[in-house]
Amino acid sequence: MKYEAISAGALDESQTIGTPSTNNSLKMQLRRAERWNRTRAFLLVVPLLLFVGVTFIMPIMDMLHRSIHDPLIVDHLPKTVAALESWDRQQIPEDTTYAVLAQELVSLHKQRDLAKVAGRLNTEFSGMRSLLSKSARGLARLNAGAGLESAADTREAMIRIDARWSDIQPWAAIKNLNSRYTLSYYLAALDMHYDVSGDISAQPERRQIYKALLIKTFAMSALITVLCLLLGYPLAHLLATLPESRSNLLMIMVLLPFWTSLLVRTTSWIVLLQTEGVINDVLISIGLISERIRMVHNLFGTVIAMTHILLPFMVLPLYSVMKNISPSYMRAARSLGAKPAYAFIHIYLPQTLPGIGAGAILTFILSIGFYITPALVGGRSGQMISNFIAYHMQTSLNWGLAAALGGILLGMVLLLYFVYNRLIGINSLKVG
Repeated sequence: MKYEAISAGALDESQTIGTPSTNNSLKMQLRRAERWNRTRAFLLVVPLLLFVGVTFIMPIMDMLHRSIHDPLIVDHLPKTVAALESWDRQQIPEDTTYAVLAQELVSLHKQRDLAKVAGRLNTEFSGMRSLLSKSARGLARLNAGAGLESAADTREAMIRIDARWSDIQPWAAIKNLNSRYTLSYYLAALDMHYDVSGDISAQPERRQIYKALLIKTFAMSALITVLCLLLGYPLAHLLATLPESRSNLLMIMVLLPFWTSLLVRTTSWIVLLQTEGVINDVLISIGLISERIRMVHNLFGTVIAMTHILLPFMVLPLYSVMKNISPSYMRAARSLGAKPAYAFIHIYLPQTLPGIGAGAILTFILSIGFYITPALVGGRSGQMISNFIAYHMQTSLNWGLAAALGGILLGMVLLLYFVYNRLIGINSLKVG
């Protein structure tokens, strides 16, 4: 009887604990269920990933590729590029190189592809457009009359057509573009270029545009960010400390610009700031000024309009942080003898740093990419780098330079994110 009782107890215990094979089976089923849950979650996110990839990542990758990909000269002047491969840049090339270039220029002239090649080379060396066009027409007439019999004759004919072919600069411009991938667009975006010897040097002062424009863009963005912070910080503090009924009403006033078209807000500032506008009329009527002030189509108008448009992007992150700060901290500091200014600087302000950082980075990044407001309100002196990117995309059709300028802006934004992550941390980013 005792043996049977012990056996029955052991059987019940084995049924309760389970055999090793049963435990392994349960673990496998659990892992399978978890794997299926992860797969299902990933499949639900796939449409969003595809959308982001097609509309965001792929255009950026295409832009970065265009900024370094420049196959035009290699594709249209392959024999000339090959002939210049061993050229030492010390003296004019050999006669055979002249003959090869003449043959390809005449061919491009007949195929009506010379304009593209001449335009690209003209960005490297001023005057190449007229030089190539003039030379192609002259060589085509000589070939029609069978006036060229040797490479030496071709060289002499090209120099007679235009004396610049006796200089090494046109040849150096062609050799500088002897690769499908080049940094010439980025150099141009920084007001530099490859010189006659193939070294990197600064552009002539009269052709330096983009470096000063980039500095101006970042300086304007920094100024607008500071102005938004100075105006938005007390407003966000007021929203966070007022009773909920009043703060909600003020929050509607802050969000009201989001419900109005950007174009409408921009043109409204033109009406307000123009010489015959409302602000000038008011200032003259109250006697503060005797002559009308020009406040539009300049840098001042751009800063004012952009500060108004970007102010909510500073207020919302600050409000989201300030709303979660308990007022008991300030009361405790005051009860311990701290003065209001000391308590604010050492107690309240450090707790709002995540909101300051989030608002500053949002405002700064949005401002460096603004296009419509500087174009309408800024005029010539108030334009930013984004306006020149649009010019090269739509008017000059120099997409490589536009992509290089965009790549520089992208690099600066990534650097800003890196600095923000090191100082404050991306995980503390709060936008509302």
